[in-house]
Amino acid sequence: MSSPGPGTSPPVALVPIGRVRGGRDDLTDDRWASVTARIELDPHVVEESATAGLDAFSHIEVVYLFDRVDPSGVCRGARRPRGRADLPEVGILAQRAKDRPNRIGVTTCALLGVDGLVLGVAGLDAVDGTPVLDVKPHLSGFDPRGPVREPAWALELMRDYW
Repeated sequence: MSSPGPGTSPPVALVPIGRVRGGRDDLTDDRWASVTARIELDPHVVEESATAGLDAFSHIEVVYLFDRVDPSGVCRGARRPRGRADLPEVGILAQRAKDRPNRIGVTTCALLGVDGLVLGVAGLDAVDGTPVLDVKPHLSGFDPRGPVREPAWALELMRDYW
């Protein structure tokens, strides 16, 4: 393998630890709060003991890959969120859009239960079959410290999301 050129980094290989099963199959952006699904962890990647103690948490943070996004459609600059003409053009890093450079999503969702390597979740905005890259317990100590600031367009965008 040759070394990367100027301004580039070598690729990073990640192996999914599991997949989302059930829930929704459509890519609609809104109304995720009532969606329930399972995360089926891969026993070839994690041992069953990897979930020990996870059931003591009410929420988990799920890191996943937006695998249905065509890499050629990835935004590397600015655009209007969801293509909405009523919203300002902002950089892709100022959005949580799926067509971002590495197509990585992160969501905090409710943990409904743990059964070995199967996690029941609610409010995970990832569709059936989505590769899961990592699962972490949600710790309130990692919540933002101090006031949170958001632009009005972001609040409008999220109005019906959950």
